[in-house]
Amino acid sequence: MKTAQLFAPLKRFHVDPVIALVAGILLVMGLLMMTSASVSIADKSFADPLYYLKRQSVFMVLGLVAVTVVMLVPLRLWDWAGYLALFLAFVLLTVVLVPGIGHTVNGSTRWIRLGFMNFQSSEAARLLMLFYVCSYLVRHQHQVREHFMGFAKPMLFVVVASYLLLKEPDFGAATVQLGMILGVLFVGGVRFRHYLLMVTFSVGAMVVMAMSNKERMERLTVFLDPWKDPFDGGFQLTQSLIAIGRGEWFGVGLGASVQKMFYLPEAHTDFVFAVLAEELGLIGAAFTIALYFVLVARGFLIARRALRAELLFPAYLAFGLSIWFGLQSFINIAVNMGALPTKGLTLPFMSYGGSSLIVSMVSAGLLLRVAHEVVCAENQVNTRVTKKGPAPARPVRVAA
Repeated sequence: MKTAQLFAPLKRFHVDPVIALVAGILLVMGLLMMTSASVSIADKSFADPLYYLKRQSVFMVLGLVAVTVVMLVPLRLWDWAGYLALFLAFVLLTVVLVPGIGHTVNGSTRWIRLGFMNFQSSEAARLLMLFYVCSYLVRHQHQVREHFMGFAKPMLFVVVASYLLLKEPDFGAATVQLGMILGVLFVGGVRFRHYLLMVTFSVGAMVVMAMSNKERMERLTVFLDPWKDPFDGGFQLTQSLIAIGRGEWFGVGLGASVQKMFYLPEAHTDFVFAVLAEELGLIGAAFTIALYFVLVARGFLIARRALRAELLFPAYLAFGLSIWFGLQSFINIAVNMGALPTKGLTLPFMSYGGSSLIVSMVSAGLLLRVAHEVVCAENQVNTRVTKKGPAPARPVRVAA
């Protein structure tokens, strides 16, 4: 592939219209809903109803800068830096656990203070782990497909990283990371019996970790009947269900939510979807879910085209990012609807939070980069075919 094509300026960049449009709509909807959900708490805490809007706008600008950079960087650079990405991921996951460095909120030590924002290390670490696994698959494809140890080596690092996430504790991030990596390894051609063994071990380990902590176990089981304890353990979930129920078909109107008025905790972060369902109703909620479905489906389509073009690292990366978007959005929405226990996961592009927003935007930028390189590869193949010209016609034998 020509270097000039890879470093094409933005005006010559092959932007995938579906990814760009869907991500843009989600960003705009997210900014509107996050602002609506945060007005009351921002006014009470900072005497500025638009406090969170201003901060989220700054994060969005930083995200756009990061997306521009990511779109112009060849993916082979991330492929080459696989082991460096692994090292940086473990640095981030370890440093946040160091007393005095990690910032604790609601009993979880997940953030590192960086001046004007709290940086959530698990968001960046998850992306770095994906870079490493995709790079490993490209370099050790035969070992991964034929030998158990070839599959077990990257999984060992993933299990250790998941353990560090559970130490924060961040059960949701560990679940998403594990699901994303297992999905990519499956696409990479791991033998089914090896894959099934590792899935069984991973699920078993997660269950043991969950049952070993009484508080975590209570959080994981309260969703089965939140109305049994609506003023303590089930308070957040019952308030979320009330918000969704109030929305009915068309919602109560943008900005008219009642549950965001200090009834629903974390309304502008983990439970922004509940506020969206209350204000925009079933129609708005279904439209939002459809947007995430289109984003994931388009990501899988781009990954498949990359495989056909024999662009292995871009293909695995696109598969991983699509699984990530799909799994995290599914878990967040299911939690809001009471179908899964609360896990503290944000809704990509929509929840308040600098780390979550920037990493989500960077991930979309990486999908755009994959799509660009796929188009370049396909155009190169078409150009070669055109130069060769059509194959000469074979003579037809006529029977006597």
